[in-house]
Amino acid sequence: MSDEEVHQVRLSVPDMDCASCANKVQQALTIDGVVDADTRPTMGVVSVGYDPSIATEDDVVAAIESAGYDVETDAEAKKETGTGGEPPLYRTPRAIRTGIGGILLAIGLIVEWGLPGLDPTFASVGPWTITGSWIAYVLAVAAAGPPILRAGYYSARALSLDIDLLMSAGMLGALAIDAPFEAATLAVLFSTAELLERFSVDRARNSIEELMELSPDTATVLRDDDDTGTQRERTVPAESVTVGERVIVRPGEKVPLDGVVREGTSAIDESPITGESVPAGKEPGDEVYAGSINEEGYLEIEVTATAEDSTIATVVDLVEAASAEETAAERFVDRFAGVYTPIVVGLAVATVVIGSLVGGGTLEVWFVRGLALLVIACPCAFVISTPVSVVSGVTAAARNGVLIKGGEHLEAAGDVDAVALDKTGTLTTGDLGVTDVIPIEHESAADVLACAARLERRSEHPIGRAIVDRAAAEGRAATEDGDDAVDAVSDFESITGEGVRAEIDGETHYVGKPELFAGLGFDLEHAHVGGRDRSRSDGGEIRTGETATGEISTGDTLSEAVSDGAIDEDLTACDHGVAVDLVNETIPRLQGEGKTVVIVGTETRLEGVIAVADTVRPEAAWTVDRLHDLGIDRVVMLTGDNERTARAIGERVGIGEVRADLLPDRKAEAVRELRAETDGGVVMLGDGINDAPALAAATVGVAMGAAGTDAALETADAALMGDDLTRLPYLIDLSARAASVIRTNIAASLGVKTLLALGAPFGYVTIAMAVLVGDMGMSLGVTGNALRLGRVEPAEPDGTNELDGAGGSSEPNELDGAGGSSEPNER
Repeated sequence: MSDEEVHQVRLSVPDMDCASCANKVQQALTIDGVVDADTRPTMGVVSVGYDPSIATEDDVVAAIESAGYDVETDAEAKKETGTGGEPPLYRTPRAIRTGIGGILLAIGLIVEWGLPGLDPTFASVGPWTITGSWIAYVLAVAAAGPPILRAGYYSARALSLDIDLLMSAGMLGALAIDAPFEAATLAVLFSTAELLERFSVDRARNSIEELMELSPDTATVLRDDDDTGTQRERTVPAESVTVGERVIVRPGEKVPLDGVVREGTSAIDESPITGESVPAGKEPGDEVYAGSINEEGYLEIEVTATAEDSTIATVVDLVEAASAEETAAERFVDRFAGVYTPIVVGLAVATVVIGSLVGGGTLEVWFVRGLALLVIACPCAFVISTPVSVVSGVTAAARNGVLIKGGEHLEAAGDVDAVALDKTGTLTTGDLGVTDVIPIEHESAADVLACAARLERRSEHPIGRAIVDRAAAEGRAATEDGDDAVDAVSDFESITGEGVRAEIDGETHYVGKPELFAGLGFDLEHAHVGGRDRSRSDGGEIRTGETATGEISTGDTLSEAVSDGAIDEDLTACDHGVAVDLVNETIPRLQGEGKTVVIVGTETRLEGVIAVADTVRPEAAWTVDRLHDLGIDRVVMLTGDNERTARAIGERVGIGEVRADLLPDRKAEAVRELRAETDGGVVMLGDGINDAPALAAATVGVAMGAAGTDAALETADAALMGDDLTRLPYLIDLSARAASVIRTNIAASLGVKTLLALGAPFGYVTIAMAVLVGDMGMSLGVTGNALRLGRVEPAEPDGTNELDGAGGSSEPNELDGAGGSSEPNER
């Protein structure tokens, strides 16, 4: 059947908090009409697809409840504590019954051991000797034990050899051989352990629920008033707002839905989405995301996505899906538990049978030892160790602007040996800017820039836009004639692959590649450089170079320009003053600095040279240093740009291994080669669209700047939601810590249970010790250790956030001007 004919329902099943529980629910949902079922125990939810012509939602709920688990409706699940919804854990019926059982157990102990005179024998019935303490113990079982027995019954129906079935068998067996103290101890302590484990799991679940609560439930929307015909503000549920409607967001309010600003300006705190702590300025035309906070002005926002399709909703869905995906460690634990549990149960039975026959002592003594082994047989602690670590790590990453799409990727990213980085849009911003203007013949730098801008105003090429933007910033978008100067441009023509041509005031002008002017017959090896008067060997206005602030520096005289080191290596003396070799000196030098060069001129004279470059991200060098600090020895740049430009950028950011002139398929091949050369795998960071083949070929593909970009979210295994390179080292650091936590949890759980299992047959382990240490203690221990991942914060370039030994790095490298260029410089 088609997807349109399948109804999807999401149900909250709070008591489903382990893999065994999920298996029972999964088995129960094998009913007619159910097409698929996705159980997520770490979230306590079940997503079910069913054919409405065969089954109903009530049938699905009944099937889950037949496995012994209560189902909450959406309304019940959304109620908050203290407002009539689900009470705190310590006030639940099970907690109250467990408390009563604990009191009765304490009374039994006091009567039996502290006040034996108050412990008369009332009767003997079969194997049971009924005393005052016996009654207290049995009542304790009656108070705390029913939830365990109920769960054990459903486990038996499902043929699931899990902890509920083992504990139920243990309690009933202890009562059968007249060991009420052991039965009561088991009922009370195990029920307490279950409550504490539920508390720990709820803490992990809350981390995702905090993400879900980022978006407000209501929105102030402008809608037509039926009576007056004018628009009025209405407060409505956010999910009822449709695409195209306008919502109002005032200072201090959260943006309810993704959209585009149509009126107003403000600073928006987007840290819940992108992890970027600095508020982003927003004005009409800019995108905003649901869950971000309006800090300053009044905004009217046109909605571009419904509540269920918003960026934050997508993030939450993917985080939940990540928590449900099994990692390699989790699959190992599941396989191990499938072998471990039957072996220890068999050992428990053998302890009772063989011990009572040949070991001496009473049946009760050996039964208690076997009962301790039954408790130890529960694999809960190490089964839960991995999923809670994944939930904690994935949600911590999401809060800091990194979306990890599966526990498998979280685990893998912490074990890589190499990182491959795209250049354009990754190490660089992807935005071109003018870096150098060198006048030739009688022109000034300002005139060269203004002339080029007038031609490029009609071009759509990125180089042309960079020239126009720079001229506008310098106030030279047109000459002093104002807008009329722009109109004076006529007969504009784009020369494919070479540049542009147009008539300005009746004269043909060109802006394009050096090859264009070589084809026009110019001698580019001997071009005169000077200002207004080329006859002055010591004068003339020269402007060249760019500082880190982006300002064109000025030399008042040629000698000052030479002394500044701007162009001295390119100059030669000639009969007309000073000339420059563009072909062999100036252009190669600029290209060696990672810049793209265009020439401005007419059909009869050269006017000047303009260099543009893609700006290197300020944090790029710090990021590379930080990766090295984290033990990533091999950082490689993969780019489609030319070798000279790529190496110039590599030198600026500290990358020694550069592979240039790569088409998308060659990038993917380069990633596969890196994987073959490394043991731990490769992380590839790119833009998520053009680099899709390379991202797919990597061990972990990471998309750059993925906020609001569906294609990027779907392409990669992880995504940096903002354009912040510093989040890449954070991802690798967090992943390494998560892998360490998972290994520690598994090793500790197995080690403790092994020691307890070896000691139990010899009487060194009591039932209380088995429950408190082997079950409850280890479950709380591994959960608490996993939740530490939520406190890992990204290190910053200034090294102020060095947590848990994360370490910092040096300050970002100061860049002398913009570096890099766009992808191959084709015009």
